[in-house]
Amino acid sequence: MAIYNYNNKLKKLSQELRKNGTVGEVMLWQKLRGRQMYGYQFFRQKPIDNFIVDFFSRELKLIIEIDGYSHEGNFDKDEVRQKKLESFGFTVLRFSEAEVRRDIEQVLTVIEVWIKEHV
Repeated sequence: MAIYNYNNKLKKLSQELRKNGTVGEVMLWQKLRGRQMYGYQFFRQKPIDNFIVDFFSRELKLIIEIDGYSHEGNFDKDEVRQKKLESFGFTVLRFSEAEVRRDIEQVLTVIEVWIKEHV
């Protein structure tokens, strides 16, 4: 199992982010929650180290990020963040907000294929 620090200082912020999710995050959460994805548990807005990730499956060591407008122009910062998360043994799948809203079925297919190839 990957070893990482749960940052309790981010708990309140993660709760706020869950309440104020983007349309894409809410759409994807409707498909991931309640072990709907092959029986795997996902968490939403989970604090990991100094970051809050959009979706996280401990069992799969998988993080799913939905990049909205707040990520525009932050490629370098996102790359550093992703490398740090990968250093804990996690895989990060990234989708744009527009991608999720436009074609959630394709996003789900990518996640399903990843699970089938890595489990």
